[in-house]
Amino acid sequence: MKKEIKIFLCMMLCTLLIGCTKDLSNTPTKKVEEMLTKYQTLDKDVIEDLDKVVAEDDAFNTKQREKYKKIMKKHYGDMVYIVKDETVNGESAVVEVEIEVTNYKDILKEAEKYRKDHETEFYDEEGKYDVSRFIDYKLEKVEKAKEKIKYTLEINVSKRNDK
Repeated sequence: MKKEIKIFLCMMLCTLLIGCTKDLSNTPTKKVEEMLTKYQTLDKDVIEDLDKVVAEDDAFNTKQREKYKKIMKKHYGDMVYIVKDETVNGESAVVEVEIEVTNYKDILKEAEKYRKDHETEFYDEEGKYDVSRFIDYKLEKVEKAKEKIKYTLEINVSKRNDK
């Protein structure tokens, strides 16, 4: 009889907890995880944004645009993240996330230094600096990148329309 009462009380407690629990997918952490997962899975909205940004960059030619998009898709897909903390303050929150991505920052910095030290390598046939040649150089370097780097991000989230 005691066992049956314990089972009944456990079932009632579980029912109450399930019934009273708010939507666990509507927390700041879950919303940030959803956003980052969209990048990792190359969600159609992420790809549309990438396409728009790349299309608006006048420095790229068609071949460079496609190469850059390929590089960024790999970059997004290889991203790893860990949510470190969540601080809620009323209708807003800050979610601290550590992300690990390919280290393009140092490669781009090195490429810029190389350009300054070897500018004539990026001249066209008329002896003028050709930004397209430098973009090809940078894309080639970034495409070969292997080193990873970690960043800590503080992502601000605001509640609107109960979301």
